[in-house]
Amino acid sequence: QVQLVESGGGLVQAGGSLRLSCAASGRTFSNSGMGWFRQAPGKEHEFVATMSRSGGSTYYADFVKGRFTISRDNAKNTMYLQMNSLKPEDTAVYYCAAAKTRYSSSVYSEYNYWGQGTQVTVSS
Repeated sequence: QVQLVESGGGLVQAGGSLRLSCAASGRTFSNSGMGWFRQAPGKEHEFVATMSRSGGSTYYADFVKGRFTISRDNAKNTMYLQMNSLKPEDTAVYYCAAAKTRYSSSVYSEYNYWGQGTQVTVSS
């Protein structure tokens, strides 16, 4: 079992920055690929970023490339999402997730553990 707890969300003006954290419990974290997804009101879950177990492979959704950076610290069982140059369209609940394998993945069904989410609101 893996429990994931996100933090770091909040209200920020357009152009601002936030850093999300995802604290994991259990041994699986260091063996799992990890990802960030988001869900805006009335929309489906949307892939944001992913990183492999080792951190050697990362992949981003096109709409966050150059603005968001995913990272992880396996010693601390924690994953991060640094979000810069935020836009109002980035407003959503952001979820961290642990994958079924050690690989990075943009596919929702490849993840079997999810956090409760943290709200990010970007004002214009």
